[in-house]
Amino acid sequence: MRLRNKSWAKPLIEAHPDMISITPVGMQGKWQEKFAKEQPLMLEVGSGKGRFITEMAKANPDKNFIGLELQEVAVAYILRKQVELQLPNLHLILGDGADLSEYFAPTEVAGLYLNFSDPWPKTKHEKRRLTYRTFLQQYVAILAPNAVVQFKTDNQGLFEYSLVSMNNFGMHFDLVSLDLHKDTRVENNVETEYEQKFSSKGGRIYELVARFPNTDQSK
Repeated sequence: MRLRNKSWAKPLIEAHPDMISITPVGMQGKWQEKFAKEQPLMLEVGSGKGRFITEMAKANPDKNFIGLELQEVAVAYILRKQVELQLPNLHLILGDGADLSEYFAPTEVAGLYLNFSDPWPKTKHEKRRLTYRTFLQQYVAILAPNAVVQFKTDNQGLFEYSLVSMNNFGMHFDLVSLDLHKDTRVENNVETEYEQKFSSKGGRIYELVARFPNTDQSK
């Protein structure tokens, strides 16, 4: 969902280059410099207004988190929170999830989150889905061996598509949940803004937790 433009968004982003990177080509292998200390680097692609990534950073001070968002207004909402919170283990990127291999070095990322991505339901838009094989190729290139990919959605069609796409790519599944909020196997689930609102109305949330095999699947 595209947010309405906010006059304060661009000035806020320009005022805090220490907290947010814009289309950060050339930062490959250097992301630890953005944090107070070197720790495993976790990445969320499509952070929305940032409830998930900020809560994860607060709950896991032993990890560094990057929230990547394409929409300027959305990332500005996260930045506004970060200006207040001053979390030492959180950094933001205003950039495109299709360019991850230009942003990150091979094996630099220790874990990946895909939360409530745009389902792009039309077949002609399949290549835009964040679990399409070209995106998976980018993920396997930047993720450390045995790193976990966590995917959540309320869209059954996208969930089924992602399950097939990941399986065809050779990924192994730690968890396949058809109703996350009723699944007793899942503990300490951190909700996004959308997830909280949707589930409060009785909506079902789907989740996949998967890993790439320890072989080169990027070809």
